[in-house]
Amino acid sequence: MTAAQTFRRLHQDGLLILPNAWDAASAALSVAAGAKAVATTSAGVAWALGWPDGAHPPEPDLLAALERIVRAAGDTPVSADVEGGFSDDPAEVTAFVRRVADTGVVGINLEDGAGPAEALADKIAALKAALGADLFVNARCDLWLRGIGPAETRMEEAARRVALYRAAGADGLFMPGVTEEATVQALVDLGLPLNLLARAALPDAATLRDWGVRRLSAGSNMAAAAYGTADRLTRAFLTDGLSGPQIEAAFDYGALNALMTR
Repeated sequence: MTAAQTFRRLHQDGLLILPNAWDAASAALSVAAGAKAVATTSAGVAWALGWPDGAHPPEPDLLAALERIVRAAGDTPVSADVEGGFSDDPAEVTAFVRRVADTGVVGINLEDGAGPAEALADKIAALKAALGADLFVNARCDLWLRGIGPAETRMEEAARRVALYRAAGADGLFMPGVTEEATVQALVDLGLPLNLLARAALPDAATLRDWGVRRLSAGSNMAAAAYGTADRLTRAFLTDGLSGPQIEAAFDYGALNALMTR
């Protein structure tokens, strides 16, 4: 079974939990911890490359980062968050995603953002025509994340968008910002494997499985938590010069080094 086939099967039942990686080391840590797949966080990758979230890091840097993540993940399938494909032209998005797929990535997140649903549907259709089943396309819909449109008609708009994305060939639906059970189950009923973004208001994995959710992503949370820890330790070290806190918080040197020997 290919990595692409494995990744697709992981969405058929159960709950695929994705801690989200931003560099080779975080990908290796996820695999060592038992992650069944690795997915990137666009924000985390951008930060690691020295860019803000939403910017387009130089393509050679981005592709090189994905290559390192794929290498660190070994046989574990990798999906990349490519935001909106960094273009409004479906042909340009397809050409870019081909280069992403050449790094060994077997899935992508592609988002509508604040743009029209038809634009994302056109991109998905072009991608599926070019790459077919070799690439899992997770259509991210930002209605709840961005608070788009009146709350009372948001589900109706979601159904309209998802119908467009399904018809275009989307393999999954990512609806960040949703936490309420009734909304989740209504989205599950739209027919695409549902991916949620980790939020404090969400219940545990067993409950999400019972609701019918097929994928749960940490998004930028893990990267932000790692940088938050580094920030606290850095500030404390600059203040008091004490070595103990950073040594106590550190991942074992030998174990971390061993994860990089692929």
